[in-house]
Amino acid sequence: MGNTAAKVESKPEEQKKLKPCCACPETKKARDACIIENGEENCGDLIEAHKACMRSMGFKI
Repeated sequence: MGNTAAKVESKPEEQKKLKPCCACPETKKARDACIIENGEENCGDLIEAHKACMRSMGFKI
């Protein structure tokens, strides 16, 4: 049981190193600008690029 507790504790520590709000700033900025200027329905490629970046950083999107 001690090993299980250690594994559970290590996961939040990994997430504390990089918060979702701070990950992939380039794709996030481009996505947000596109949504503001063109609407979400016209920015699918940038939205998917940001999701892919977030996934590559270890986030479950």
